Amino acid sequence: MTTLINGKEIAQNLRDSIKKEIEDLKSEIGKVPGLAVVQVGNVAASSIYVKAKTKSAKEVGIDVIDHHLPEKTTQEELLKIIQSLNNQDNVNGILVQLPLPKHINEQIILDSIHPNKDADGFHPLNVGKLSIASNNNENLLIPCTPYGCLIMLKGLGVELSGKNAVVIGRSNIIGKPMAQLLLKESCTVTIAHSKTKDIQNICQKADIIVAAVGVPKMVKGNWIQKDAIVIDVGINRIEVEIEGEIKNKLVGDVNFDEAKLIASAITPVPGGVGPMTIACLLRNTTMAFKNTLK
Repeated sequence: MTTLINGKEIAQNLRDSIKKEIEDLKSEIGKVPGLAVVQVGNVAASSIYVKAKTKSAKEVGIDVIDHHLPEKTTQEELLKIIQSLNNQDNVNGILVQLPLPKHINEQIILDSIHPNKDADGFHPLNVGKLSIASNNNENLLIPCTPYGCLIMLKGLGVELSGKNAVVIGRSNIIGKPMAQLLLKESCTVTIAHSKTKDIQNICQKADIIVAAVGVPKMVKGNWIQKDAIVIDVGINRIEVEIEGEIKNKLVGDVNFDEAKLIASAITPVPGGVGPMTIACLLRNTTMAFKNTLK
C-alpha cells in the first residue's frame, strides 16, 4: 500500500520542535531569533507567501521585522536596507521575497545578504559550504525546499545509503542543492532536466525521484519503478473542467493518480513539500540565531 507523505503533519512537528527550542532559549538568555522579511512591490502570489511565512514565524516565537517596499524602489535603495539589516543585532535571518521587480538584479541582492543571516540558504558561501561539507551538518543554512524534502525522506525510515536517486530539475534553488543533500546521504545521484535524453528510462531505474522541473504532470506512472519513493516539488496551476465549469487546479510535476498506484511513498500537491519549505525557513532562522551564541 502506498504511503501518502503528509507534509502538513511533518512540518507541524518541526514547527512544534522549533517553538519549544525558542521558548527554552528565551528562558535561558532572554532573547529570541529575529527574521527580517523584505518584499518589493505587490505581486499577489508574493504577498500570500509573505503572509504565510510571517504568520508561521510569529507562531513559533520568532520576532518579525517587516519591510514592504514600493515597486519603484531602486536597487541601490534595497541594497542600503539589506546592509542596515546585516548590521542589526536583533536580525538573525534575512528573507528577500522573490521575484523582485525586473529593474533589480536578484543575484546582486541575494549576494548582499550576510551569509550568517541567509535565511533562504542561497548565498554563494552557504552553497559552497553545502557542497564541501562531509555530511548534512545541522549548523549549515540549507536551501529550505530541498532540506524539507530530505526531512520527509528520512522520516520514512528507509535506508537512503546506496539508493539510486534521480533529481529532475537543475535550478540553484532546488535541483542542485537537492542533489548535494542526497549525495551526503550516500545516494547515487543523477540530475535530469528538460534536455535530458531518454529521461523516462533514467527515471525507471530510480529508487527515489525528486521532481522539480515546473512542468505539470510530466512524470507519468510508467516512468516509475515499483515501490520507488516520489517527492513532487512542482506547483502548477492548470485549468480543468469540473461539473461543466472551467476551474483552476493545483497540480505537481508528477501525474499523482498514476504514480500513487506504483510508488511505495509519494507526496501530494498541495499538502506535501510546500509546508516543509516554510518550516525549514524557521529552522534556518533559529539556527542562525544559535550560531551567534557559540
